[in-house]
Amino acid sequence: MTRPTDIGLIGLGTMGSALALNIVDNGFSLSVFNRTASVTRTFVGAAGALADRLTATETLEDFVQSLASPRTIILMVPAGAVVDQQIAALAPLLEPGDLIVDAGNANYADTSRRVRAAEESGHDFLGIGVSGGEEGARHGPSIMVGGGRDHWLRLKPLLQAISAKYQGAPCAAYMGPEGAGHFVKMVHNGIEYADMQMIAETYDILGRGLGRDMEEIAETFETWNRGPLASYLIEISGRIARSTDPLTGAPMLDVILDKAGQKGTGRWTAIEAQHLGVAAPVIEAAVCARNLSAALDTRQRGAEVFGAQPGPMAGDTVSADELESALIAGKILCYAQGFDMLAAASRHYGWDLPLPEIARIWRAGCIIRSDMLNDMAKALAESDDDLLIFAAPFQDHLARHEAALRKIVLTAMEAGLAVPALAAGLSWFDSIRTPRSSANMIQAQRDFFGAHGYQRTDGKDAPHGPWGSEQHTGA
Repeated sequence: MTRPTDIGLIGLGTMGSALALNIVDNGFSLSVFNRTASVTRTFVGAAGALADRLTATETLEDFVQSLASPRTIILMVPAGAVVDQQIAALAPLLEPGDLIVDAGNANYADTSRRVRAAEESGHDFLGIGVSGGEEGARHGPSIMVGGGRDHWLRLKPLLQAISAKYQGAPCAAYMGPEGAGHFVKMVHNGIEYADMQMIAETYDILGRGLGRDMEEIAETFETWNRGPLASYLIEISGRIARSTDPLTGAPMLDVILDKAGQKGTGRWTAIEAQHLGVAAPVIEAAVCARNLSAALDTRQRGAEVFGAQPGPMAGDTVSADELESALIAGKILCYAQGFDMLAAASRHYGWDLPLPEIARIWRAGCIIRSDMLNDMAKALAESDDDLLIFAAPFQDHLARHEAALRKIVLTAMEAGLAVPALAAGLSWFDSIRTPRSSANMIQAQRDFFGAHGYQRTDGKDAPHGPWGSEQHTGA
């Protein structure tokens, strides 16, 4: 009889296949199952020397029976209803102590629901956020775990073994109960949207604004990747700018349609920020920019009606150094909003999210890995403020780089270049340091039409304003 395997994995798409090879490459034996049996056979047949640690199965019954008890089953299937369907199909085959692990891009609310449902069933459930794309899944992702702490401890050796390593430290950690792991992954993806959008905006300024060719743009990103902006996204942006189309020989960026796709996690982040009452305008602007990128017909119509924009910037109005400085400020503001959202969720859900540890496990493996996360982890560990910009090193960074951000935003807008994420970051920063804002007018309006009341600056009682006998009709 074949010896039972250590773990099972369902779903051999791009990410599932990569994660499966990572698991067996780290010495674990693995049973695999895919709805299409030919996919399973092809995958194992192409695994080379690693195939000896793989067991291909063609039915769920055979898959479950091939696993050592208590069983651990990783799901790498599309988020949403497919996960629920897979759990329902597995449930009659499982025994108490068996653990289902959802490693897909699940909505954290779905994960929380599934964790609670598992408590009343004959199996256990864990949700883990996995970041790093196909390369990370294969060679070491950043892993954010949510659910029961005992389940995390059970899987800790496996998850830390397959995770990315930063100077030897595994980039896998326990975030908290229920859907905490998938929540952290969601915010990670929101930050990812914003970071990518800001980089795209600086690329646009370099190219359409300043007339730099692709060689110069590539060199600029490569230079930035040797400084404070050193990160995976800056690195690949330089490589992309330097790439040529194998069909035409033209720069790759010139033949790619300006229509950015999305899987929905950035949108989830923006929606959840509103639910929590947290201002995350850079992430929201990035999501809106992706939505607009898909509106090709609308943008073409806008150019026809109002005139195509932008015009080039006049002369050498901004330098690459100023652009770098602006992007540093934008990145700090974006991450500050993301960590503020994590802190708010931690309070709201009682999760006690480990903010410094989150920054640490994002330093390798994941898409937003960057050198700056070292300083962020240190600041979050040492500062009493949840808002990252109030930590001493980031106060200094913003004092040094704010002027460049302001200049870049204003100059780009004057030239007609859209910079929604950089502008949103600047506006948020200006709002944060406004001790008396214009919201007194909004509250007065609310009281005028809806009798909502207001607070006085002198602390005296004032149930409503002196608006006369006007009819209150609003809400």
